[in-house]
Formats: sequence, structure tokens, C-alpha cells
Amino acid sequence: MRKVLTIGEILVEIVATTKGDGFLQAQPLVGPFPSGAPAIFIDQLGKLGTPCAIVSRVGGDDFGRLNIERLAADGVDVSGIETAPGETTGSAFVRYRADGSRAFVYNIRHSACGNLLPTAASEALIESCGHMHVMGTALSAPGLGGMVMDAARRIKARGGTISFDPNLRPEILDAPGLREALEEVLGMTDLFLPSGEELFLFERTDDEDRAIRALLERGIRTIVVKRGGQGASLFQDGLREDAHPIAVDEVDPTGAGDCFGGAFLSFWLAGAEPGQALRYANAAGARAVTRLGPMEGSSTREELDELLAERERTGS
Repeated sequence: MRKVLTIGEILVEIVATTKGDGFLQAQPLVGPFPSGAPAIFIDQLGKLGTPCAIVSRVGGDDFGRLNIERLAADGVDVSGIETAPGETTGSAFVRYRADGSRAFVYNIRHSACGNLLPTAASEALIESCGHMHVMGTALSAPGLGGMVMDAARRIKARGGTISFDPNLRPEILDAPGLREALEEVLGMTDLFLPSGEELFLFERTDDEDRAIRALLERGIRTIVVKRGGQGASLFQDGLREDAHPIAVDEVDPTGAGDCFGGAFLSFWLAGAEPGQALRYANAAGARAVTRLGPMEGSSTREELDELLAERERTGS
């Protein structure tokens, strides 16, 4: 199986235990939890036994060590994570509102990851990996985005494959050069993993069928639309598969889409039937929301088998 590489932010997440709007008053907190969308995604791959690695940068602090130890324990190659003495690991303070939306206070741009540059270790990983996973958020930061684009071009040029999760907040879409970078990545993409309205980022239509056809005509092999609590849908040339939602008690939805994507890619790279890959990915996303902390709900194959078996027994 091709070894998977991703490049991007690693941080910790600290969560308020009360619901409300922001952090204008003192709040009880839990954490730190290992986090960062690329880190959650790659951790899920590692837990399923897929060879994988991440390139990132953390501070020489407990938060950085926490992340490295978790990723390594779950089977991720951490040789591309640079530790920077005297710098701090990124962080996100999160508070849920009553309606389920979230308020964040981030420290990422000025953290150790904000100074990520190519190293001998990152160059070695680019040469050793045959699949690149691109997170759209990484493209909004000029230095980080340049590293991601370079790695994607090199891996694709030698016959590798690319998966792409836009993972974009609307407020960053107008960042200089972002649209052009997104279009270039899409042109290299084999597996596209949009969430909801992200499906329409690249086509001037609000019709799902038309958008899917147009994207497949660009040469994308597989499109998987993540629908959150409504399940997911897979599209290939002449094929559609739908996965219905799995009834679970939601505790924390953060990271569920990354666990879904990591699980799908693991099965996709292993040559699984599309319906099987979608079924396991759907289970990974569902199980992820039952744990507090964005990386706490990543799953092993055995845990996913158990959830799917329980669903068959109960019909839920």
C-alpha cells in the first residue's frame, strides 16, 4: 500500500465544559487534547494500519510532546515533525454554544507550526510517499501552502495519487492566491472529500448532480460528499453509493470529518469496494462524535467492526 503524507498544523485543543458564546468570563476547561485537522486525519490512517506520515512543527513544550507521543503510538511516522526549543505549540480554545456551533480562540499563526520550512526529514518523506493528502486550510498560509503544493506536484508527477479535503472556512476564501492554489490542487485530485456546500466551490451551480458530473469530467476518480449527521454519498463514473446516518449519542463533533476521511482513504488505497469503504468511513465519523476531544474518537478496525455489528443487531 502507498504510504500517505500530509503536511499541516498540529495543535492542542482545550474545551470549555459549559455552553455559551466565547470566553469573556472564566470557564472550567478540559484538555489539552491532541488536535489539528491534518493530525486527526493522519492519526485515523495510522490506527487502521495504513503506512502514513505527517510533516509539521511543534514547540519544545508539553503540548508538542503530547501530540508526537499520541501520533507515534497510533502508528504514524513522526520523523517529519520538527521540535523547536523556545517556541510554543499551537492551541485552540473551544466553547460550544447552545445551538451546537462553536467559538474559537486560536494560536496557530504565531506558533511553532507557523514557522514550518522544508527540512531534510520532510524532503525524505516526500520522496518516500506515494500518496499526498491536502487540507485546504494549509493552502491559506503562504509558507505552508508552498510546501504542500510542492509536495503534491512531486508526488503526482511520479505517478502518485492525491486526496483533497477543502476544509475551508468562508472567511479565508479571499486570501491572496488561495483560489488559484485550490484550482491547481483540484486538477491533480484523484479523491475529493468535500463537506456540504464545499461541493460547489469549483462549479457555478447549486445543483448537486450537475456539480458532481462537472467534477468527474475534470478527471477526479472518486467524490465523497460528507453530510455530517445525514450520512454521506460516494460518486464515481456511473456509480452512486449512499451511507445513512448511524444513531449515536453525540458528545463532540470536532474531528469527525477528518476521521471519516482518514478511514475512507485507508480502505480506498487498499482497493476496497466503494460501498465497503463508505460504510467504514461512515462508522468512523459516527464513532468520533461519541468521544470528547478531536482525536479521541479515532478508531481501530476492530472498533469499527464492533459499531457496524451493533448497528446490524439493532437496526439503528
